[in-house]
Amino acid sequence: MKLTRRAFISLSAFVTLAAVSTIIFMRQKFFGQNPLGERLKKILKSPHYKNDSFQNISPTEVMKKDASYFKMLRQFFNKPKDIKPPTTLPSVKTDLKNLKADKPTIVWFGHSSYFIKSKDTTILIDPVLSGSVSPIGGSFGSAFDGSDIYKAVDIPEIDILFLSHDHYDHLDYKTIVKLLPKVKKFYVSFGVGSHLEYWGADPSKIVELDWWDKHKVANDIEIVAAPARHFSGRSLTRGKTLWSAFILNIHGYKLFLGGDSGYDTHFKEIGDKYGPFDIVILENGQYGEDWPLIHMFPEQTAQAAIDLGAKLLLPVHWGKFVLANHPWNEPIQRLVVAAHKSNLPITTPLIGEPVIVGEKNPDKVWWNIA
Repeated sequence: MKLTRRAFISLSAFVTLAAVSTIIFMRQKFFGQNPLGERLKKILKSPHYKNDSFQNISPTEVMKKDASYFKMLRQFFNKPKDIKPPTTLPSVKTDLKNLKADKPTIVWFGHSSYFIKSKDTTILIDPVLSGSVSPIGGSFGSAFDGSDIYKAVDIPEIDILFLSHDHYDHLDYKTIVKLLPKVKKFYVSFGVGSHLEYWGADPSKIVELDWWDKHKVANDIEIVAAPARHFSGRSLTRGKTLWSAFILNIHGYKLFLGGDSGYDTHFKEIGDKYGPFDIVILENGQYGEDWPLIHMFPEQTAQAAIDLGAKLLLPVHWGKFVLANHPWNEPIQRLVVAAHKSNLPITTPLIGEPVIVGEKNPDKVWWNIA
């Protein structure tokens, strides 16, 4: 059927309007900015950047090849009732500004955000403190009731802020712009500094690291960027910035800050090179059978901790947001069983409850709530 001239003009106008609207929308500040100029020139020299994108060590599909997008769409609109807690989560509001810490002390904020203090050094990891992982607001990605007790105003001055990668549940524009005046130095995966600079961070405060890069912060503080199995991207493109874990040697203690990662041989390689670790902080949640390579199932999290030589495991990436279709507390239930079977020490703090490296730590079963 032929279009009339009027219909053709109307359709053309609609397509043009949609294209212009998309361009304008994609220029919103929260999307950030992919690397350009000198930063991009450095990235192009990385052995991990090939075919116009950062690559994992092993071939890694974000979605498995036989994944049913119709099935995933149906699950998205028909989520199980227990995907969220039935009531307000219990929590502890630790005063971070007056926290005493002779040993590294960790305060988990839910999901993958946490604070570390060791002596007088303050550290923040992947802070998302705006109440949501959705860049455009609304109910999608909102924090569970009781889980969002820390805000940017509660954060003291920060000596070291780590950013493992640029996904919205790890790099939050609203949080970062509020924290900019408080942060002395950012240590981030290769390319992520482009977002920070675009948002107003002083470039002299940004240190970007490729896998296996080392950086000496002080005589008793060293950082190493370590491989992870994941991906990156905040807009329509993937892989323009790197995704990493971080090894933190601080005041005689060794910490593994895991970021996001599917299971692979890199955990054993890291453990052989730098382990054992006094504590490993690993993702445990937001997994799914249709994306088995980019997030770990709980049993794999336990094995990764063993591979790393963990003296203690602190599981994160759960307890705050819905990013998958499993029950909200299934990750910790399964992980505790797997850890006990392997005699792997695990700590399970409430949100806000301090974990002190080298001491007896929280192990209360608090997630069985009605």
